[in-house]
Amino acid sequence: MRDLRPHTLRARLTLGLLVLLTVSCAAVGLAAVVELNGFLTSRLDEQLTETGNRFAVSLEHKGEPEKDDHDGDEHADTRRQATGTFGARLVDGTVTNAAVVRPTGTLNVDLTAADRERLAAVPADGRGHSVGLSALDDYRVIATRGLDGDVLITGMPLEPVEAAVHRLELVAGIVFGAALTAAGVAGALWVRWSLRPLSRVAATATRVSELPLASGEVALPPRAPESDPRGEVGRVAGAFNRMLGHVEDALTKRHASEERLRSFAADASHELRTPVASVRGHAELALLHPGPLPPEITRALQRIAAESTRMGAMVDDLLLLARLDAGRPLETAPVDLTRLVLDALTDARATGSGHRWELDLPEDPVTVPGDAHRLQQVLANLLSNARLHTPAGTKVTVTLETDGSTASLKVHDDGPGIPEDIQPGVFERFTRADRSTKAETGGAGLGLSIVAAVVEAHGGSVTLESGPGSTTFTVRIDGA
Repeated sequence: MRDLRPHTLRARLTLGLLVLLTVSCAAVGLAAVVELNGFLTSRLDEQLTETGNRFAVSLEHKGEPEKDDHDGDEHADTRRQATGTFGARLVDGTVTNAAVVRPTGTLNVDLTAADRERLAAVPADGRGHSVGLSALDDYRVIATRGLDGDVLITGMPLEPVEAAVHRLELVAGIVFGAALTAAGVAGALWVRWSLRPLSRVAATATRVSELPLASGEVALPPRAPESDPRGEVGRVAGAFNRMLGHVEDALTKRHASEERLRSFAADASHELRTPVASVRGHAELALLHPGPLPPEITRALQRIAAESTRMGAMVDDLLLLARLDAGRPLETAPVDLTRLVLDALTDARATGSGHRWELDLPEDPVTVPGDAHRLQQVLANLLSNARLHTPAGTKVTVTLETDGSTASLKVHDDGPGIPEDIQPGVFERFTRADRSTKAETGGAGLGLSIVAAVVEAHGGSVTLESGPGSTTFTVRIDGA
């Protein structure tokens, strides 16, 4: 069911204004109708009082209605009686005569049993009472006691009163309807004009909400125009602009800190490459010494060589991430992804013989623009991740497909899956699925962060879907 409630402040204010005006107009119209009805009814009662019961008294001398014809001019006194005047005579609560004045004389009225009961229920107090007669119409009647102990009723039709009241209702409805329409249009325009500063604040807030604030340099939009600070809207605009100033300062400091950190990582990685290579070289040179070495020394030199090799790979990864963070462009040339997948899977089979490796390739080669070396590194890291974090016997399937514009590469395994608490930050640096894994087998946690950084540098995206028995990394690159 569609929600018809107003959602904007402007709509709610306009609707509230219209509701208040409608209630006010309804109250004024109702009071006018009630007052007019009461006034005209009281005037009708005064007219009945002035007329008296002359017409009803004249009915005392008429015979029974069954014995007379419908023309009662012979005995009825219609002098100074308005057309439509009603008269009736009751004896012991029974209507004996009833007539109404017509332009041509008097006319006896055939009352129904219900009409007779209503007339008999009218108290003889000389006051006006409204009675609905089905044989005639609604009447205002006064009942008085006659000289013979009977009850004489004189009445006049309420139709003129009702017509005047209905006329007032129609005029009031038309006038108030037009007034409400004009007030609604004028109120909507006035509310819109009054809330223009707030609309500008909302527009500025919307533009700010669409900005990527997570990283990089952020240029905030111009401040919202400030209005009279004495008003609520002006205070909101001023507070919002001050908040934007604080946010801009914080973002500027954050960006500067990121730049310093990236510069430090790049410089440190660059400076560490030479000493790490030197340590590895000296360790390897020592292991080549022709003379006998104690086993402890040989083991220590082997560990130094292995750790320096691992440290060198980590330094290279950090340097690559620092360069990608700095936005350094990659090489752009046509890359045959099909060939890269074949080579990467061949290497994976050689290093992970305990796993089952499967391949699903399209018939035609898939080519994308990019850096072949970096894309090969993406494939190697994904396959290495599947090999290192799944037990022997796990089936790993590599699927490559394209829709003509986007190449999609999927690496799926039926291993235990990635824990849910790790998944949100799996592409962050130094994130490891199993923190208890040994460093020499588990890596430093930079492989997937390099995958994400390289894919993003190619204008693509990488996603993860993982659960018990199923883990899928999907890389999409446009331009296929």
